[in-house]
Amino acid sequence: MTAKERKVALVVGAGDSTGGAIAKRFAAEGMIACVTRRSADKLEPLLEAIREAGGTAYAFGTDARKEEEVAALIEKIEAEIGPIEVLVFNIGANVPSPILEETARKYFKIWEMACFSGFLNAREVARRMVQRERGTIIFTGATAGLRGKANYAAFSGAKHALRALAQSMARELGPKNIHVAHVVVDGAIDTEFIRTNFPDRYALKDQDGILNPEHIANNYWYLHTQPRDAWTFELDLRPWMENW
Repeated sequence: MTAKERKVALVVGAGDSTGGAIAKRFAAEGMIACVTRRSADKLEPLLEAIREAGGTAYAFGTDARKEEEVAALIEKIEAEIGPIEVLVFNIGANVPSPILEETARKYFKIWEMACFSGFLNAREVARRMVQRERGTIIFTGATAGLRGKANYAAFSGAKHALRALAQSMARELGPKNIHVAHVVVDGAIDTEFIRTNFPDRYALKDQDGILNPEHIANNYWYLHTQPRDAWTFELDLRPWMENW
C-alpha cells in the first residue's frame, strides 16, 4: 500500500503527552500521523518515536487560529499525503485568571485557541469527509466544558463552546456518516509539568491516580473504530479516585 492509498490521522495540538500518544496510537494501526503545533521543531522527538516504531509521520508548524493557514494545511495534506480519515482536535489553553483581573485580549486568545481553532480545523476537514461519506472527528474537552470553575471563566467559556460545537456537528454530520465525538478528560495527566509542579499529585501515579496518555489514546482509537449503530458522542475519562 502506497502512502497515497493510506489514510491520515491529523492531530492538531500534538504535544509531548496526550496528543503525541494519540498520534502514536493511530500510526501503530497503520495510519499516517500528521501532527501540528505552533513550532514544528518541537515535534521532532514525536516523529522520531513514530518512525522508530515503524510508523509514518509528518509534522507541520501552523497557527490553528488562522483561517488561511488551516485551509492551506488541509489542502496540502489531502493533495500530497492522503485523505484525512480522522481529525483529533487537542488544543487545551488551560490558563487560570480571576475574573476581575482577566483582560479582554487574554480572554479572546483563550477562546481562539480552545474553540475557534477547533471550528476552523473541523470545518475544513469535514468538507472533505462529507464528499467521501466517511470520517471521524474527535474533540478533546475538559470538565470545564461541563461546569465553570472559579478563576477559569475564559477557559470554561471556551470549552463550553467547543462542546456545543461538537454537539451541533455530531447532529448535522452523523447522517452523512461522519462520527463526531467529544472526550472529557478529567484529571491530572502523567506529564513532566505535573511531575515538576504538582509532585504530591504526581505521586498518585503509583495508585493509578493520574491519567496515562497511552490509555487516553486507546479510547480515541476505540471511538474511531466503533460501528455506527452504536456510536458514542461523549466519553468521560478520569482516574478511579478523581473527585467529581
